[in-house]
Amino acid sequence: MTRPRQWTRRRFLQHSLAIGTAASLTASAVPATSDDAGRGAYRVGIYTRPWDKHDYRVALDAIAEAGFKHAGLMTTTMPWGRLVISTDTTVEQAAEVGNEVRQRGLQIPSVYGGGIPVAKSLEDGIAGMRHLIDNCVAAGAKSLLMGGIGQDKLYEAYYKAIAACCDYAAERKLPITVKPHGGLNATGPQCRKCVEFVGHENFSLWYDPGNIFFYSNGELNPADDAATVDGLVKAGMCIKDFDLIERDGKVTRDVALTPGTGRVDFAKVLQRLRQGGFTSGDLVVECLSPGDGSLASLLAEAKKAREFVEQLIA
Repeated sequence: MTRPRQWTRRRFLQHSLAIGTAASLTASAVPATSDDAGRGAYRVGIYTRPWDKHDYRVALDAIAEAGFKHAGLMTTTMPWGRLVISTDTTVEQAAEVGNEVRQRGLQIPSVYGGGIPVAKSLEDGIAGMRHLIDNCVAAGAKSLLMGGIGQDKLYEAYYKAIAACCDYAAERKLPITVKPHGGLNATGPQCRKCVEFVGHENFSLWYDPGNIFFYSNGELNPADDAATVDGLVKAGMCIKDFDLIERDGKVTRDVALTPGTGRVDFAKVLQRLRQGGFTSGDLVVECLSPGDGSLASLLAEAKKAREFVEQLIA
């Protein structure tokens, strides 16, 4: 399978290096705001994941009530599965989700769509990717987030399927991203290999500092790892914290935290990403502290998270 003619691997590497170099010279002069318009703007949102025990409409209601304007779609309790939108979702269902989002005055910065069936065949993987893209477009999403793949034998097929669909997504103005998610894409350097393998301008890294800590058992600081991804982060990042929590005499990894209460130094991470070229895009909270597990408790934590991120970029 050949790469798209417009973006050979060599040209892609030159393009990414140019972005990183230019950004390092200008990032300190670019203002960061939470407005939707303007150069250097960051948009603040939150995923549906904290409400994963509830219907997605409950999550959307809470997101709007907490003062957000941007709702990322991830996990909830759906009639058709755990993900709001996936390869199992029909285009009609995705359009219905989009209508529910807009009725609440919200926009969709990112959709986490789960996996694609490359284990069956490359052709099935490509078909799955195209269906995910169609679903995101039907819902009115701004980008599609992929989780990568942890099986060595499926690595090339997975990213070839993405590469085969980059032009298709670009024509529909839908960027495709991948996040640090363990396995073969657990660190910045590993994610760089993924992005460079695809070698297309429409495929980039969606950074996740909480996952950098999580999959390294707290040993790799995302403030350091962020220096390895210059030129790769274009669309957005997860605002996800991390800590090591002792429970019943055992130390466990935890990301179910409200941002700002764990070990991630978000100011340092964002500063380094801006230096590497991420001067605008979406900052989407992924997790919250569950509190007592009630909807009222989640709403309170969501408001704290929004205020934290808004202060971060003020």
